[in-house]
Amino acid sequence: MSSVPQKPRVAIQGERGSFSEQAALKLFGEEEIELVLQRTFPALYHSIFNGEADYVLAPTSNTILGPVPGSVELLRQTPMLPINQVRLRVNQHLIACPGATLDDIAMVLSHPAALAQCSRFFKEHPRLKPLDAEDTGGSVAEIMRRRDKRLAAIASRRAAEIYGASVIRTSIQDEEDNFTEFALLVLPGTNFDMKYALKGKKS
Repeated sequence: MSSVPQKPRVAIQGERGSFSEQAALKLFGEEEIELVLQRTFPALYHSIFNGEADYVLAPTSNTILGPVPGSVELLRQTPMLPINQVRLRVNQHLIACPGATLDDIAMVLSHPAALAQCSRFFKEHPRLKPLDAEDTGGSVAEIMRRRDKRLAAIASRRAAEIYGASVIRTSIQDEEDNFTEFALLVLPGTNFDMKYALKGKKS
């Protein structure tokens, strides 16, 4: 099997600003990898089989939700092996277009897992309609593309900064100590660099 490229390609589910991107940067560092952005979990897991990526970084569990739906089921079906893990603190923020206020907002986009982590917020604001999106970072990109003050997203502060959006409410997740675990996966027999299996920060 050919050796892994000098700059490893790491597949994540989501766009720039997603929590998966933050986990990858925490594990590898800013300059060391080429991120392979995948829209869905099936695409994420398939990317290593079709040669798009050398590693897959997949969310496996969350302190509020437990096993991450969609990801864990696919992980159980794959022969990929975990060689490292990273634990990421997840603060969910309500993010909107610049100039929008909470009173303007009618619909809130985000990944279903992120929406579920903020169930108490939606109970406190029943007029807000949650809408499923592919990922957290992508939901911020979408509301900024539409420039509609009625639309908001739930995502990280980093996502708001990347896309030029505004944070309306901070840390709206149900529990302050909210963490997601990610597993770094490779195919059996892959000639991966052992430093990626050993150096990752886990907390």
